[in-house]
Amino acid sequence: MLLIHERFETMSKTYQQIARFLTQNPNEVAVHSVNAIAQRCGTHASSFVRFAQALGYSGFKDVQMLFQKRLETAAPGFEARIRVLEDELENRDDPTDFGFLRELVVKDIAALQSLLDDVDAAQLSHAADLLSEANTVYLLGQLRSAPVAEFLRYMLTMIGKRCVMLDPSGGLATHMAKTMTKQDVLVAVSFRYYANEVVSIVHDAREKEIKTVAISDSTLSPLAKSADAFFAVPEHRHTFSRSIAAPSCVAQAIVLATAARLQSGSAHPEIPIVTQV
Repeated sequence: MLLIHERFETMSKTYQQIARFLTQNPNEVAVHSVNAIAQRCGTHASSFVRFAQALGYSGFKDVQMLFQKRLETAAPGFEARIRVLEDELENRDDPTDFGFLRELVVKDIAALQSLLDDVDAAQLSHAADLLSEANTVYLLGQLRSAPVAEFLRYMLTMIGKRCVMLDPSGGLATHMAKTMTKQDVLVAVSFRYYANEVVSIVHDAREKEIKTVAISDSTLSPLAKSADAFFAVPEHRHTFSRSIAAPSCVAQAIVLATAARLQSGSAHPEIPIVTQV
């Protein structure tokens, strides 16, 4: 895994596609044949063999053995959870409109359960420490990530944190980001395909030694190297638009942990609502 991360930026587009699949689906890589893996990844099996050889292995089987050793102690993967949930919900091929809801719910439940295994508790605590101590929290999220950033702005504002949304409207996000100082924290949310402006702002924040909390879809995300606290929420295939339930859950957990610090270490932090009397 470490070797993949070290060489990712110099890989071809095909190899980067393979690297993302391996890092986001480690349990599936361990148990399926190279042909099945390649089909799911959307590339040819021979590309997986060449990928392994480029990393210094004799073939893909050697790489797969690393994932199999990991699986011996790993929790059930996303796909395994889906199969269990589908059985519990007595799911069958459902051609009705309600079938869309069923499929989305099953996959979201599996993704949310995965967070308990994938999210690093130390990273969560570090993110809450950064936000609670920040003078101003700058928020950044474009395209499909925008709703998560907006949700963060609402919650952080309601617990008393000063927030600035780096809104792309008018092309001012980059210019607004230049007002950040070392007493501030940037929270960035971005999923593949990553918005260029978001990646650029996060990189510039690192150059200016501004603390950054990032939520993305892979440890290979361009946000990962620049983040002081990083949360990878892997995305998995949907027959329609990918859900933001899991990243929104991570965002809310960060705010709750921040609220606990701001509310004198409360074990049950509260986030007021705008209609609360």
